[in-house]
Order: sequence, then C-alpha cells, then structure tokens
Amino acid sequence: MSGPLVVLVGPMGVGKSTVGRLLAERLGVSYRDTDDDIVAEQGRAIADIFVDEGEGAFRAIEKAAVRRALAEHDGVLALGGGAILDADTRELLAGQRVAYLSMDVEEAVRRTGLGVARPLLAVNPRKQWRELMEARRHLYEEVATVVVATDGRTPEEVTEVALDALELKEA
Repeated sequence: MSGPLVVLVGPMGVGKSTVGRLLAERLGVSYRDTDDDIVAEQGRAIADIFVDEGEGAFRAIEKAAVRRALAEHDGVLALGGGAILDADTRELLAGQRVAYLSMDVEEAVRRTGLGVARPLLAVNPRKQWRELMEARRHLYEEVATVVVATDGRTPEEVTEVALDALELKEA
C-alpha cells in the first residue's frame, strides 16, 4: 500500500493533531497535517482564507493539499475536518488505512471552546456543529477503515485504541 501509514479524519476539535503526533511517535514515523500545509503554503490562517476568499476557494486549496500529502507522505497524516466533502478526495482515501475519530456534540463544544478560529462555528456553535456532523458523519464513515470514539478518553487512550483497531505494531 502506498501513501500514508495512517490517515486521520474527523470533525474539528476531535484531536486529530494531538492523536496524530502521538501515533507517529509510537509508530516511529513522521506526522503531517494538511491544515498546517495550507497555512504554510498560503502564509495565512485558514480562518482568513474563509473570510477573504470564501469556503469554495478554501476547499479547492484543501483538495490540492490533500492530494499532494497523500502522494508524498508515508507516516501519519491528519486531514482538515471538511476534506472528506470532496468526492475525489474520498476516492483517493479508498484503499488507505483511515481512522475516523468521532465525538458527540457536548464533547465538541467543550474541546473547540467555541473559538473564533473555527469559521464554520461562528454563530450558533452547538446547532452548527450538529448540522455539520449530520452532513459529514456518513462521509467520515464511508472513508473509514476504523471508527475510534474519543469521548471521555485522553489523547493517549485514543492513540492506544487506534493502534489496536488499526492492528498496527509500534516501532
């Protein structure tokens, strides 16, 4: 199998970055986050891209970043929360080892802190998060090899469950 050893998907605030770094460390591989790639390439925050150019422009940038990362990276790769909205991206994820990190709305609210840096949650965070998840949950599940619930678990516990579920051996 070419591409990343593991791809993490899930909603914003679920802990993809934290768990991704822990997984990479435990597996002895490198970690990459497509959101970080976009910020580095664009020289500005994702929230600024949303505000300045709109979601459509951001999604086009994101699609290119995901395609590049899937082709180049062989470690643990975390995708932005909305990356799975793109049908081509979902097709690229077919055959990859994908872990969907899931959480319920109360956990999401607690973790995301309803921050301004979350452009899609700016107005009514609970309602908007529920709507986002209603639109996206089936897509996360479609691309997932395994689903790992993160509610009430520490990042270390999530990492352990993910390693077991993915049947990966530590370095």
